[in-house]
Amino acid sequence: MQPVSYTLLARLFPTRPAPAHPRRIVLILPCCIGDVVLATAALAALRRGYPAAHITWAVGSWSRGAVEQHPLLDTILDTGPEALPVKSPRGMRRFVRQLRAGHFDLAVSLVRSPLMSAAVWLAGIPHRAGLDSAGRGFGYTVRAPVDPTQPRHEAEIYLDVARALGLDTSGCRANVPVTAADRAAARALLAERGITAPYLVINPAGGRNPGMTLDVKRWPPENFAALADRLAARLNAGVVLLGGPGDAELLDAVAGRLRAPALRLAGGLSFGQIAALAAAARLYVGNDTGLTHLAAAAGAPTVMILGPSDPARYAPLADNAIAVWKPAAVSRAGVAGGAPPDWDWTRDGVNVDEVEERIVAFLER
Repeated sequence: MQPVSYTLLARLFPTRPAPAHPRRIVLILPCCIGDVVLATAALAALRRGYPAAHITWAVGSWSRGAVEQHPLLDTILDTGPEALPVKSPRGMRRFVRQLRAGHFDLAVSLVRSPLMSAAVWLAGIPHRAGLDSAGRGFGYTVRAPVDPTQPRHEAEIYLDVARALGLDTSGCRANVPVTAADRAAARALLAERGITAPYLVINPAGGRNPGMTLDVKRWPPENFAALADRLAARLNAGVVLLGGPGDAELLDAVAGRLRAPALRLAGGLSFGQIAALAAAARLYVGNDTGLTHLAAAAGAPTVMILGPSDPARYAPLADNAIAVWKPAAVSRAGVAGGAPPDWDWTRDGVNVDEVEERIVAFLER
């Protein structure tokens, strides 16, 4: 049931059709990397529907690198390091000023928070389209209803806002095109480290961003090591262990269990270079994390291993990717509801044999 306050507020903000030809659009989704990558499907729908518009993405410092070079985008509005820049009064004032300075005539918000709904109204943007979860989208003039208890893919939920605008979303997938410069940088790095043969990218990290810490999403290091050894032998490929700046210890835990030699890359690469590294790999394997979505959107053959998160919501939205999951009881609210308190990978998750079997079938496809 909707909170009474939201119901009353919704009556004060009438809906109306969006303009047929908006000149300046701001797409709002600050956090986090995986969500931002999945939202590139909505960006594709916006660009197709409004080819002449100037499109800005309001995105956080943590995630901007995933899309700042995107060819469908005109510019970035950096919302800062917070997962939700409008959460504090000071942050609300700052963000509203940023929006006003952009002179936008259409805001497209993919954020469920009522604070964001209020922010775009306070910014004076005349047309405001956004997600309306349990009445939280009261400030939007075009509302896309969301049932938070119904498991639906996040990218499809974002695309609902484009559909509410009357846009064609057919064929819109997560997409992060790789630049020639990033491909060259990735090749140079591999050559410098002695990787000239086919290689696998193994990413055992994830589960951490400005809005959440959920380390239980990580498949155990010993499982990654066993799988990497099997795949390296089967595919006659080298192993590249990938992680973020704070993941060196985790990569060491995997490398210490490997028979095959491995190149460890914990930080130091841009998002574009990571996308290029993955796109040129024989295979990328990772957890339910932003970099796995990035790899899939860049065109890499991608395998996502999920545990206490539902692939119906979070699987890669790409043609050359699969999600491997053992059906388990998980929160109907998605990762916002956390993981089951007694989650155990050995009992509840997929094992090495099961993942290898799915990967072999995927590669033979």
